[in-house]
Amino acid sequence: MPYKRKDKSKKPWLAQVKINNRQVRRSFATKREAVEWEVKQRESVEQRKQGGSVTSPTPTTSLGEWAIRYLDFAKVRFVHLGYLEKKRVFRAFFKSVDKDLPVTELKADDVLKHLQQQCAARTGHAANTDRKNLVAAWNWGIRYLEFSRNNPCLVDCFPEIRHPRYVPPVKDFWKVYAVAWTEQDAIMLLGYLHLAARKSELFRLKWEDVDFTAVKIRLYTRKTRDGSWEGDWLPMTDDLYNALLFHMEKRKSKIWVFVDPETLQPYTYRLHWMKNLCLRAQVKHFTLHAIRHLSASILAQEGVPMIDIQTILRHKNLSTTEKYIRRIESVRPALRMLPKVKTTWRPPGENGSFRKVALSG
Repeated sequence: MPYKRKDKSKKPWLAQVKINNRQVRRSFATKREAVEWEVKQRESVEQRKQGGSVTSPTPTTSLGEWAIRYLDFAKVRFVHLGYLEKKRVFRAFFKSVDKDLPVTELKADDVLKHLQQQCAARTGHAANTDRKNLVAAWNWGIRYLEFSRNNPCLVDCFPEIRHPRYVPPVKDFWKVYAVAWTEQDAIMLLGYLHLAARKSELFRLKWEDVDFTAVKIRLYTRKTRDGSWEGDWLPMTDDLYNALLFHMEKRKSKIWVFVDPETLQPYTYRLHWMKNLCLRAQVKHFTLHAIRHLSASILAQEGVPMIDIQTILRHKNLSTTEKYIRRIESVRPALRMLPKVKTTWRPPGENGSFRKVALSG
């Protein structure tokens, strides 16, 4: 029997029948249309059987079914933000292309027209991002849904205006650090600098991943071929060790190192956090990922071997690290391997408070 999806689609009713041991789905605006389609499909199968043929009609996957199947896979395979991006791509795609269209009828021209609209309304980079996701989704269909190997999503890329990633000077990082609203915010920023961490790696950091005895910390990433979580241990600097020890004394969660103070759950995103901090510090806006670039640039300028920088950044290939370093066009020289923290932390167990030290020059 058809069922109604919870989304706000113009065709919320999903009908489904099994043909040749495969579930074939179609979307309809009303339940009546969905029921009629199911009945018609079953009658067609019965007629063929009574006519002496045991072969059922060849099922044709619709674009909507393709999206549902692929998104179910992506929800497990990719991180949450990656899944949301793919979901957004299909939502925009189905505003241009009928999701009930059989995949066999999708033409490269259909995809090109949609992406041209995205390029005009947004940017060439945005259109190319959508193209990349659609190509990947079709390639998944080739592997699992027997799609044609002639991928209609492989249209020409669009021109982009590429801007070098802005990497802040060291002094601007410390200005932002100095105006952090809370102790936790300051410690997170320190962690990003001293670990060259990706944004989500600190969001999901657990206390079990912080080894104070061995003075090391474990960061998990999902940048693997099969989507499995992979943990890498990195040594902690003295400043980060002292900061996390201080933070542990006042922790609000026994599981997560950094939590949203309102929900006591780990962050999944922090909209406008860095933008507001940069405004407060009166410096040019930079992102958390720019701090990762800053850490790499400091290490490179201090003459750290590229293979060691690769280990710290946790890149699979050395060539990725080399590109990472070359992309950085301008950073201020660093006096030390990693700058000293400009905050005084009270010893664990003693009374005291978080105190900021005035910045110099």
